[in-house]
Amino acid sequence: MAWVETDAGGYRVALDEEGRVVCRNAAGRALKSVPSKLGDDPVVTQLKQLAEWLAAHERRCQEDVERWMVRSLPVPAAVLAAVWPDEAWRAVLRDVVVTGPDGAVAGFLRDADAERGLGLVDLDGDTVRLTDGEVLIPHPVLLPDLDDLREFAVELGVSQRVQQLYREVWHRPDEPSAGTEVTTYAGGRYRELRELVGRCTRLGCRVRGGSAVQPITEGGRTVEARVWVGDYYEYDACETGALSWAGPDGRALPLAEVGPVAWSEGMRTAAALYAGRTIEGEEAA
Repeated sequence: MAWVETDAGGYRVALDEEGRVVCRNAAGRALKSVPSKLGDDPVVTQLKQLAEWLAAHERRCQEDVERWMVRSLPVPAAVLAAVWPDEAWRAVLRDVVVTGPDGAVAGFLRDADAERGLGLVDLDGDTVRLTDGEVLIPHPVLLPDLDDLREFAVELGVSQRVQQLYREVWHRPDEPSAGTEVTTYAGGRYRELRELVGRCTRLGCRVRGGSAVQPITEGGRTVEARVWVGDYYEYDACETGALSWAGPDGRALPLAEVGPVAWSEGMRTAAALYAGRTIEGEEAA
């Protein structure tokens, strides 16, 4: 840690590995907490602001990479090489599964260099270089042999910051029913609507027109997964309803027109809302 001297009495402060401001006195002894008299010290204030910025930066890196994955967006290799020296970016990107432009699995990302390309551990356990101009960080529902990849990741000791290999996935049936709704996770009863709406918020869903709405971009088209939650008073009992998908024009999509990512993410949302239901004798999660 880089210790910085404060304006008062020889105290020095620093940021620890968890982003907390720590302090030691003039004798070099570590203190359990920062003395209250240093609360307004300019150095302490600057370190706290730096810690807040670093935490926000880490969240943004995580959100960006997750968005690339959920949308299966092409990512220029030059971008990965440019951000790789940043520890926050590197922590999120390390060990994500990447594919070439053709969608063939290339391996687990371990390095990114502007001159040498991307360093990967391939599915044979060898270190290889990928020099394609663009790569994909695919949604796991699009990865062939996902179970085999998960087993191989365990053997390699892979730990992903972004939920990719271990994200829950649902595969659309080859021949879905002819309707527009899925009721697998309907009927999850909540004691009060406000509890269900609160869970929607924690899951990142907007509630509009009585439905939890989750936009999903796939193949350049944005659709909305919608789970009916009700339009009652906030203290009324309610239950989760059917899941459906709407196209850009707001029209309900036949299930056969729902893409694999939209299907998986919609089912994931519906399952998460159902899982938080009130079970008799328990509080809603």
